[in-house]
Amino acid sequence: MTTAMVTATRRGGTAFVRTAIALQTLSLFFQAATAGLLLSSSHGEVLHSVGARVMYGASMLYVLAAVVAWRPGGGSPRPVLYASVFLVLASLQVVLGIAHMPALHVPLGTLMFALSVLALGQAVRERLKGPGRDLTSR
Repeated sequence: MTTAMVTATRRGGTAFVRTAIALQTLSLFFQAATAGLLLSSSHGEVLHSVGARVMYGASMLYVLAAVVAWRPGGGSPRPVLYASVFLVLASLQVVLGIAHMPALHVPLGTLMFALSVLALGQAVRERLKGPGRDLTSR
């Protein structure tokens, strides 16, 4: 691979990772909103259930995006670890939700949303920083 191809692959992979993290973060926010609806509306359970499937799919997409960004472009394997841990947390979240254990399900959901927002912030900051850019000089 030429240097230009590696750079283009790395850029495309990181854009895929940012998109996956953004989708995951949005789906977690949706889950928080529908959790509130669950308490006050009969439609809340259906929306929360559909949102859970989307959130789990977004977590799997995050793993896929991290692997795609890491493997061909030679990037850091750290995002793969983060995405994999997040998928484990999502799996635990699904199990706790099915088991109707809100005392654990709700705090874990809050933690997952916070971690996802942090990951998204870091990915966006890296995008803004980019190669050859220095945000501290502004």
